[in-house]
Amino acid sequence: MIGKDGVWGDCGRYLRKDELKGRARIRWGCAIVGRSICCFIEGEPRISKGRHPRMTSKPKTAERKRGSGAQFVYSILRDEILDLTLLPGSPIDEIRLSERLSMSRTPIREALVRLASEGLVTTLPNRSTVVANIDFMNLHTFFDAMTLMYRVTTRLAAQFHTPADMAKIRARQAEFAKAVSAQDALSMIATNREFHAEIARAGRNPYYESLCLRLLDEGRRLLRMYYQSFDDQLPSEYVQEHEDLIAAIEVLSLIHI
Repeated sequence: MIGKDGVWGDCGRYLRKDELKGRARIRWGCAIVGRSICCFIEGEPRISKGRHPRMTSKPKTAERKRGSGAQFVYSILRDEILDLTLLPGSPIDEIRLSERLSMSRTPIREALVRLASEGLVTTLPNRSTVVANIDFMNLHTFFDAMTLMYRVTTRLAAQFHTPADMAKIRARQAEFAKAVSAQDALSMIATNREFHAEIARAGRNPYYESLCLRLLDEGRRLLRMYYQSFDDQLPSEYVQEHEDLIAAIEVLSLIHI
């Protein structure tokens, strides 16, 4: 506040004009002079145009790359759901998850939307989220659809694949064999999915590919329980089944030629 012969500083002391011109021993204080703010630290005045130094924003820390937070949450929740650490029907508490992962709820919600699209979580009418249940009563319909989809995508891959497609399929098979050898259950699930997904892509039919991916995603937890029945020590015959499937695609392609 400006007086007749000086100004009042935030320190509560009235600063005379002669003090402003000199270097009075003032520990800390600020005074408004015209449109500027005059700040004093140990009697040395400094003029700051515009905002008070205390009001200036702190330097921003490096922000997390956009989308990386949601990807991080998605990966953690997906692995815990597939590994059955989070059992079917278990509630997902956004607040506790936010505290556990030390991040805001926005990326958590983005991750939950993605998991819901893959059928791994369900959003209830009250807007809470739970791990999706497994419909054991209708498993026969799932396996019927999965068996038919394997047949269709394999036949289409045999008809329309390119040498580049076969190279990708064999690469996915090598990854699956490595995961089986390492007894890495989550990796076995992921590489098995990518193996069959690559075959579906080689069929050049986006509708069948989309349906195949949906069935593969919905069946991942079933696959986890199936692998658990072997204590994650999957017999080598399952690796050989993939090899036989690759051979069948190559043989059928000769027939179509």
